[in-house]
Amino acid sequence: MFSPATFATALVMTVFSAVFWGSWANTYKGTKNYAFELFYWDYIIGVVLISLVFALTLGSRGETGEPFLTNLAAANRSNILYAMIGGFIFNIANLLLVAGIAIAGLAIAFPIAIGIAVVEGVVLSYALQPKGNPAYLAGGVALATAAIVFDAMAYKRLGTNKVTQKGIVVNIVSGLLMGGFAPFVTRSMTAGHVLTPYSVAVCFSIGAFVCCFFANPYLMRHPLLGEPVTFSGFWKASAKDHLLGVFGGVVWGLGGCFNFIAAGFVGVAISYAIGQSAPMIAALWGVLVWKEFQEADGKAWTYLTLMFFAYLGAVATIAMAYGG
Repeated sequence: MFSPATFATALVMTVFSAVFWGSWANTYKGTKNYAFELFYWDYIIGVVLISLVFALTLGSRGETGEPFLTNLAAANRSNILYAMIGGFIFNIANLLLVAGIAIAGLAIAFPIAIGIAVVEGVVLSYALQPKGNPAYLAGGVALATAAIVFDAMAYKRLGTNKVTQKGIVVNIVSGLLMGGFAPFVTRSMTAGHVLTPYSVAVCFSIGAFVCCFFANPYLMRHPLLGEPVTFSGFWKASAKDHLLGVFGGVVWGLGGCFNFIAAGFVGVAISYAIGQSAPMIAALWGVLVWKEFQEADGKAWTYLTLMFFAYLGAVATIAMAYGG
């Protein structure tokens, strides 16, 4: 299977994972009157497909490690289950994060949900796999958290959302779950006959897919925002909407595959910390493409500038954790 041979390659892959994770939601902006709960069915199919493509190509060729199918057959059954549980948990967290953003806005969702997820995910993953200098890792997490806060302060200047108790609770739960999936991934890659990163990606995506049959129907009937939707709307959606949904899943799945592959080299804590800087990439899309800050004042632009510097500092500091 393909595995990064150098730290530089692994670092680039973690940065690209953040780029993909921060970009997939743009595909939903291209749909028309397509409820997110329905869009998500297409999205999760895309996640599963790209993980299988990676596993059956890069994950099955080369001279290092076990090929995907061989590894899947030989690995501890518990590791397969752990990876699937990680995907199941992630899927609920992701659905709640999107709902939390819709209810409370990015200014509330990012610092609460992603802030909690970064700290919790890194701490728990490092406890299971103490790889990297803890001081540099803690400094990088602090800078990443600062970047998220600056990002939120910039969006708050737009004044598009009001703080509600419901929005805060949804984002707290999302953050706790988003940070909770990383330890399961770590466990599947570190104990017994471990899963390769490609096997992790496939099992993780299947766990997320299975979760959809539990979480998504409930949210369709009891949405956290907006009116209930039925599955009939899925069949009425245009081919373009379905393709955008699948493509959105492919984009997220690319980020997941890159992150897991890099984690096999640098450790889950480092890879996860950099990958969860995705909100900064989302902010770049908002600034450069969607012109969300076209009418923003000087303070908003100051916060955005501080955010990008903090993000770059976080990546650099977390990178030093590997060799520190």
